[in-house]
Order: sequence, then structure tokens, then C-alpha cells
Amino acid sequence: MRLNKVDLNLFVVFDAVYTERNLTRAAAVLNLTQPAVSNALSRLRESLNDPLFVRTPKAMVPTPVADNIIGSVREALQLLDTSVQQGDKFHPISSQKTFQFSMNDVAETLLFPSLIAHVQRTAPDIILTSYPLDRRDIAQELASGNVDFAIDVPLIADPNLCHEPLLQSHYVCVARPDHPITADHISLAQYVDLKHILVSSRRTGIGHIDIALNALGHQRKIQLRVSHYLGVQSIVEQTDLVMTIPRALARKMPLKVWELPFDMAAVDWHLYWHKSADKDQANRWMRQAIKDQFEVE
Repeated sequence: MRLNKVDLNLFVVFDAVYTERNLTRAAAVLNLTQPAVSNALSRLRESLNDPLFVRTPKAMVPTPVADNIIGSVREALQLLDTSVQQGDKFHPISSQKTFQFSMNDVAETLLFPSLIAHVQRTAPDIILTSYPLDRRDIAQELASGNVDFAIDVPLIADPNLCHEPLLQSHYVCVARPDHPITADHISLAQYVDLKHILVSSRRTGIGHIDIALNALGHQRKIQLRVSHYLGVQSIVEQTDLVMTIPRALARKMPLKVWELPFDMAAVDWHLYWHKSADKDQANRWMRQAIKDQFEVE
């Protein structure tokens, strides 16, 4: 008899019948029907080529084979149960797990400085990696386990993903501290007359700031278009160019901040993970660590 050909659940039934010496009581303990227990016992009898129990008027009496294997069966079931329970536990202080993220450079700037500091204090051997994915690929990468978390705007609709809001931040305009415009506020006319930096992952096309302006009948002057925020701060610090960014990011930069002189919807970031990892203890620990780094404005 090959163990890999036997349903391990049959040994759970065997243990219950051996303990209760009665099919009906064993069925109640297992929360199964009596025919289901009888069927399982029949399958195990066939696999082991032994009746295992002999029915008498008072009880199901175990055969010598049943008596010989019950100790090993119970030990194996206990070991399996312990392994499963331990597998559901996560010990940050000793874990060497690698967590894979998908996010853009803005989210990295907002999250990683405080998150890695938290990790170093509480889980010093955990490794974090991050690289941006095309939004169309996020659900598949989360499902495959290639990525543990994604941080993105709430535009990913997939029934197999869990998500919750992390941060909502309104846009502001930033300039170097000694910018020629010294006022604490700027008008719409001043805003559109300034020369702007546009950060976009697309090579052409306008951004959502420009869409909002166009709806008001205005157009700003874009003098520089780049694909990443990395390095843009130094450009703003050394020129008269301005940039419109989320307030949460502006707080990380020693720049002059102006409120936008027009209405602009806030930007939202959501944390995504796959449903299959929803109850995983390591995933839950990291989700909480991530949420602790953000505050909704």
C-alpha cells in the first residue's frame, strides 16, 4: 500500500471511530453524516486490506491491525496539525521573508523611508523589493505570487483582489524657496503663466492637471516633461520652474508650497493584495506595517 494513494482524511475518520467505537458518535464528532463515515471507513479498509473494526452488539471492536497502527496514526495527525498551526504563524524578528511590491516612485518616496525604518526595528532580516508594473498586469502578478502588494490609484477592478485606501492627498504647486514670486498665494493667471514641469510615464498627451485646467478654459506652459519624480526636486531648487504634486510628497521637500488657485480632485492611493493571501499572517503583518506609515489628510 502506497501512502500517496490514500486520502489522509481517512485516518482522521479512523481515529474518531477508534475513539468512539461507534459510527454514529464518530460522525457527530466529525460533523459528518453516518453514511459518509461508513464510506470513508470502507475506503480505508480496502486500502489497508484489513477490516480494522468488527461490529458487535455493544461496539466497533478494533482488529489487531487497528490496534497496531493507532499510535502512529495519532502521532502523525498531531505532527501534521502542529505543522499547519506553525505555518500559520509569523515571527517578524526571525523572519527572512522577501516582500515584493509594485508601485511608482511617488509611492516609494512616501512609504519606504518610514517602512524600512520600522522593518529594521522589528524584522531586521526581512527584505523589501519594488518595481513598477503595468496596471493591466497587477492582478495576474498578485495571483501568481510574483508580487505581494501593489500600491496604485483605485482603478483596478478584479474580484480576486482585496484593497483598501492608504492615503488621499490634495495637489499643491511647489517652487524654490527664493522664487521671484514671494507671495504666499498665487492667482490662476499667475499659475498658468509660470513655466511647469510635467511628470508622466507617457511620452505624449496631457496630464490630469491639464485636463482640469482645460475644463476651465486655461492652459499652462509645460517647459519640461520627465517620466519620474527622481531628480525633479533639484531642478525646481535651481530654476524658476514649478511643479504640481501631491501635498504628501511636497512635505518631503524643502520647497515653497502654494495652494492651487483652482479646484482639483485629490489623488488616492490604495493597497492591493490577492485574496489567497488575505489570511496569511506574514501578509497581514506587512499590511498593518504599511497602513501605519500613512495618514489620510
